[in-house]
Amino acid sequence: MFSTFANPHRFMALSKWLLPVFAGLGIIMLATGWIWAIFFVPEEQYQGATARIMYIHVPAAMVSMAAYATMAVGSLLYLTLKHTLADVAAKSAAPTAAALSFICLITGALWGRPTWGTYWIWDARLTSMLFQLFLILGYMALRSAFQREQDAARAGAILCLVGAVNLPIIKFSVDWWNTLHQPAGFITMSGSSLAGEFFWPLLYNLFAMMFVFGALLMAAMRADIQNRQYEAKLARLNRSGS
Repeated sequence: MFSTFANPHRFMALSKWLLPVFAGLGIIMLATGWIWAIFFVPEEQYQGATARIMYIHVPAAMVSMAAYATMAVGSLLYLTLKHTLADVAAKSAAPTAAALSFICLITGALWGRPTWGTYWIWDARLTSMLFQLFLILGYMALRSAFQREQDAARAGAILCLVGAVNLPIIKFSVDWWNTLHQPAGFITMSGSSLAGEFFWPLLYNLFAMMFVFGALLMAAMRADIQNRQYEAKLARLNRSGS
């Protein structure tokens, strides 16, 4: 079943019409979501207007973890099933995962300065998120160090899977350790601790960020597939010419 959906030609045909849908929805939802958060959501009782940063910070944090999970799943499928499209997905998710991790850290620092009195502290949640950013950058650098795509894919997949242990650390760090970062309150097993006027725009912005990630992932995968097809065609022409 996976082989059916892992065919690059089927992916290219499907993503050709799915990509503009995701891109359009993502852009429209992000724009309306930020307008909603800035102009229509009431100020938080204790943090005031500063709390509006969460409408960027929280979606960036959650989708960055989802992006790394995409890399990990793609890496696992590549190592076990040897499907090239799985490696393409892992490789293509990395730049967006890094960008979202960076946005999460920057917005967290801007939120932390008026809330905690400092831009940065070596808190478990902050440190594990910073480690995720370094992991992704290391993954990208490791892949670029190899000339053969197969060697790059294998080395990158191993590093990515080893680093996947950091995902539950990010998620549960506020529960496992006494951290400065506030505990999880957006989505928990018992529901959300946020009032409806804060919860719904935050959920809306989360879905907007997910659509943007989906569009960027498909665009990067399409570009990578086209590049691999071009290189394969060029190699065949060189062999036939010689």
